[in-house]
Amino acid sequence: MDTLKYHESNKAFNVFVASTFADLKRLKKENNKAAFNELLLKTLHQVRRYIVSRIGTALTKGNLPHGKYQPDDFIDQLFIDVYDHFDDVKNEMELHPWLFKKANELLEDTITDEEFDDHFLKNIDDYSKAEWDEMEENFSTDGGGDYVMVEELDDISYPKNDYVLNHVFIEDRKQKLQDKLDRELDEEDLRRHVKMVLHNLPLPMRTIFELATEYEFTLGEIAEIQNESLDQVRQLFDNAKKSIELSFFNRYTIDK
Repeated sequence: MDTLKYHESNKAFNVFVASTFADLKRLKKENNKAAFNELLLKTLHQVRRYIVSRIGTALTKGNLPHGKYQPDDFIDQLFIDVYDHFDDVKNEMELHPWLFKKANELLEDTITDEEFDDHFLKNIDDYSKAEWDEMEENFSTDGGGDYVMVEELDDISYPKNDYVLNHVFIEDRKQKLQDKLDRELDEEDLRRHVKMVLHNLPLPMRTIFELATEYEFTLGEIAEIQNESLDQVRQLFDNAKKSIELSFFNRYTIDK
């Protein structure tokens, strides 16, 4: 699926979720829980993908015990929470971000807070290409890039890399580097590098970047999902972009 189709499919799905609001509200008022949950299930495609991704990252970082939790554990509880608190949703445009917010609350209640080592961020501007290559080899060997519960995902689970890079390299003066990456690296190389960098970033920074690029939420919507101020979300998003940009520059331009 090319970038435009991925972008359009996300936008179409967001519109679909919004379109279910009136029917969900009516079914809740009628106390028709079975029909409510049947319709709700159709809206949770992206929320489920988000839960799968968060669980996978938590497992590889040691923040969840292997074998104890599955995505359906969180989805089942989400059905209960959404039904019980659906009246909190004020309008159709709030529905999709609100579903992510409820999922986030469930995940944060279960996943142990990670201990973040700031060595990576402090040195991101100093790693050589050889050090980046070694880091990626260790990342792959340790399984950090592999545990995604692939069977839970479908073909639109990840955006094409030019879509991600367009979020990172937004200034014209950086077009030369983006063009170089497009010419010299294949899709899997780009995706693996971005995943490796994101894996090493602080959880709030990583989550905000993914919500913006993979799920196309606005920064205002992400602030609601994360219970953060808009300024804080904007700063974390900018820091994530800067980190990824620096990593590409240091790894794929002339060695220092």
